[in-house]
Amino acid sequence: MTTRVLLVGESWTTSETHYKGFDQFGSVRFHTGATPLLEAMKDSDFHIDYMTAHDAAEGFPFAMEGLAPYDIIILSDIGANTFLLPPDVWLRSKTVPNRLRLLKEWVAQGGNLLMIGGYFSFQGIDGRARWRNTAVEDTLPVTCHPWDDRVEIPEGAQADILLPDHAVMADMPAAWPPILGVNEVMVRDGATVVARLPKDQGGHPLLVLGRHGKGRTAAWTSDVGPHWLSPEFCDWPGYGTLWKNLFGWLVAR
Repeated sequence: MTTRVLLVGESWTTSETHYKGFDQFGSVRFHTGATPLLEAMKDSDFHIDYMTAHDAAEGFPFAMEGLAPYDIIILSDIGANTFLLPPDVWLRSKTVPNRLRLLKEWVAQGGNLLMIGGYFSFQGIDGRARWRNTAVEDTLPVTCHPWDDRVEIPEGAQADILLPDHAVMADMPAAWPPILGVNEVMVRDGATVVARLPKDQGGHPLLVLGRHGKGRTAAWTSDVGPHWLSPEFCDWPGYGTLWKNLFGWLVAR
């Protein structure tokens, strides 16, 4: 049986200016961080539809009917403003349904939501992701700090697995490659912390599981790929196993 997954975010555009003596010119590049996950899920029971961050402003559903086909929705490195300020609001001052409230209701009715860390996840760089005090935060097993919540770990950190017998850890190798950063979050009462950073590197939650209404939710506070996940991590056999296990737990009833 195929599980339908919608991955939203994990894309960005950069603009560069090149100087060559007296002369200069500009260039623009599009980037995606979704490739490691999409490659890992090929030929699996999890079918992922990928919606880039710039497409989400108008493309993410405004009604429950648009969310209904999906078993899991992943928000990864995309800020709340993309959902709150679509062109009809930002450019034309029209009213539209609040898609953060829509997501909360979708989870309450049995949908499954995963937030993956990044510079525009949780509260994010300079606090600009702005998921704190939103309807989506209400569903998550963690809450956001009101500040820049990035924890950069240039020396790398090994995951500290607290629940090695949990279903999400099934068939996972004992030794994990290094993680280069996380978003710092606070764990809700009743949530399950499966993995964290070592105590001497802050002990911050890494993988937290919870519930909201009839749905299940999860927070993975590191990245889905570089830069917070090292290339070694993305090439590691446990990478695909981790996501398959996590998706399987989200939909298990």
